[in-house]
Amino acid sequence: MFGFPAIISTRSPNGKLNIAVIGAGGRGRSNMRRVSSENIIALCDVNDAALAAAKETAPGAKIFKDFRKLYDEVKDMDAVVVSTAEHTHSFATLPALKMGKHVYCEKPLTHNVLETRIITEAAEKAGVATQMGTQIHSDENYRRVVELIQGGAIGAVRETHVWVSRAWGRQSKADAEANKDIVYCEERPTEETPVPKGVDWDLFLGPALHRPFNEVYLPGPKWYRWWDFGSGTMSDLGSHWIDLPFWALNLDAPKVIEASGPKPHPELAPASMSARYEYGARGDMAPVELTWYQGAMKPKIFTDGKIPQWNSACLFIGDDGMLLADYRKYVLLPEEKFVGFTPPAPTIPNSPGHHEEWLQACKTGSPTTCHFGYSGPLTEANHLGNVAFKSGKRLEWDSRNMRIPNAPEAEKFLGREYREGWKLE
Repeated sequence: MFGFPAIISTRSPNGKLNIAVIGAGGRGRSNMRRVSSENIIALCDVNDAALAAAKETAPGAKIFKDFRKLYDEVKDMDAVVVSTAEHTHSFATLPALKMGKHVYCEKPLTHNVLETRIITEAAEKAGVATQMGTQIHSDENYRRVVELIQGGAIGAVRETHVWVSRAWGRQSKADAEANKDIVYCEERPTEETPVPKGVDWDLFLGPALHRPFNEVYLPGPKWYRWWDFGSGTMSDLGSHWIDLPFWALNLDAPKVIEASGPKPHPELAPASMSARYEYGARGDMAPVELTWYQGAMKPKIFTDGKIPQWNSACLFIGDDGMLLADYRKYVLLPEEKFVGFTPPAPTIPNSPGHHEEWLQACKTGSPTTCHFGYSGPLTEANHLGNVAFKSGKRLEWDSRNMRIPNAPEAEKFLGREYREGWKLE
């Protein structure tokens, strides 16, 4: 994996960072609050209401609706927080990296595989402090699980299963209601509905090809199920849940990826699907198979009732036992085997907090745990699950050359077409 040093810069006379916030509603509003101890000097959002609310926290900040204009006019920021919709993450992040600014970007880092590689390499070249918004990574539970797995508590891990109960995406009306989906849609709507007051729909579309507005797209996260705007649950929640085995097992680029689920739709991500990854040996770690499940799909060991029925979890299967974990807790299995087991003394320092970790890195050059050198490969692997799903092919991934030699026809899903006037450079 990449490892990036941090350029240290604090331009403000009071020693605080000058921060530009791009995307100020939803997750952006939350992220802004977490960095509000610094100087928020610029705010950008396509929604006037989000800008007005953010302005209350940073009354002296300059206001923008188009982040391209922000970059043209604001030069004295030290760092940028990006919380736009997924399809504009790369476009809002790359200029900051090229300007040598520190960047915090919401997950998933980018919209697709090609964009991920561009951002990962740009961050390495920039040498700035970066962090992807996988906040669970900074909690204590993940650290203790990583220590157990890497310390050999369950022996060599050769199989891992990760599942989430969320079933949002293309599905029947009855299933959408049963799964408490936030919006129901099986096809692109033909009806155009009024754009909400204060929303610049053209700027929201950004690099995505034009389409008339409909209420099924906004507000977020309705958009995340549309391939033009998001990557569905695979890359969204995969950023949190696959993060754990990615960290614990020192994963990087998978060798083989294949997916299963309903017939792929050209515009809508599925509510339920599964993706299987094969990884080779990493140092003294054995080859491992990782399988992702979302919605109605679950691993057989779960459906057979052989493990605790946690709605969303990660299961490590080792030569000497199993470890089941979610965000807040873990259990070693079978439990009777581990009665009296004493966990090793903690070796991974606790984080001061996900945002605090990044702010410290910006100021001192200390490391972040989800820098783009780590979160880039994680995001890329998640996106490859969607590539396998869309193509319906078993993919043999040539990571170095970004090619799929056994199924070159699937390479069209690695990137996307941009609207005229938008180019990632």
